[in-house]
Amino acid sequence: MTADNGDRPILPEPWTAPSQPEPFVHPYYPASWPQPQPSLRSLLIAVALLVLTAFSTLAAGAQFAAAYAVGRQPAFDDFAVSYFQPFLEPRLFLLGIPFAVTLMGILLAHELGHYFACRFYRIHASYPFFIPAPTLIGTLGAFIRIRSPIVNRRALFDVALAGPVVGFLVAVPALALAIAKSKSVIAGGDDALVVFGQPLIERILEALLRPGVPHETLLLHPVGRAAWVGIFATALNLLPAGQLDGGHILYALASDRHRRVTLAVAILLVPLAIHYWLGWLMWAILLVAIGFRHPPLIDRWQPLDPRRRSWALVALAIFVLCFMPAPLVV
Repeated sequence: MTADNGDRPILPEPWTAPSQPEPFVHPYYPASWPQPQPSLRSLLIAVALLVLTAFSTLAAGAQFAAAYAVGRQPAFDDFAVSYFQPFLEPRLFLLGIPFAVTLMGILLAHELGHYFACRFYRIHASYPFFIPAPTLIGTLGAFIRIRSPIVNRRALFDVALAGPVVGFLVAVPALALAIAKSKSVIAGGDDALVVFGQPLIERILEALLRPGVPHETLLLHPVGRAAWVGIFATALNLLPAGQLDGGHILYALASDRHRRVTLAVAILLVPLAIHYWLGWLMWAILLVAIGFRHPPLIDRWQPLDPRRRSWALVALAIFVLCFMPAPLVV
């Protein structure tokens, strides 16, 4: 380099170390990313689905309330008539409030667990979307969409675990309260009635809160039936396979085993479908249809710390408490 007049060279000034080192922010570190915000369109869709699901679960809840009032479980035989009756007589929607509020509260708690975990790691996620459906429970569940890559195993683990843990913590008190307030009826019933399975957590709560009362004679309050749905949804989500929460937890723990375990779970669901509940066949087909690949992480080399590995055992315990080989018998 030369000076402006071209006569003398300009020597570079000697380098001196700064008094304090400048912080280095890795480009993959979430704190360096802008905070993403779901769009207004996403919010409007979420609100619309929320309202539709509120009405569909209120209609379903009215069925459970009416059946509970006469001391029996709801029946599929009169489902087509009884489900749509509140839409003709809106005052009947009031009967479904305990069931609908409990069920939607549990599902919302589950999805908000995922959502706020995504916010913590600055992962772009949608608002929770409910799925209304004219079924016995009025919904097919809820979900959020993750629209950006996940950084590492720790972020994936925390996002996947947050939903089932929060949903479980909301469902269990609701189930306990309902068991304490439920009424006893004469054992036996019509073949057209729905027989619900009994998860381990329900067995434990009944033994603690209603000792000596046979399960067959305990008619669960609609709040408890909504909590039962939340418990069952937690078990389904914690299946260690595919894109389910349990599959994400498995990938965070041992990504090299994710495909094989997913295939094994899909195969194991087939005999469960044959011997216990035909719905397991649908879930086996769904796991195969979605595929065995998992979206890659930006940094897949950073292992999980011992504390999170301990939380994986908590997730396993929740799954055992919630799982039922035969959730429904019609």
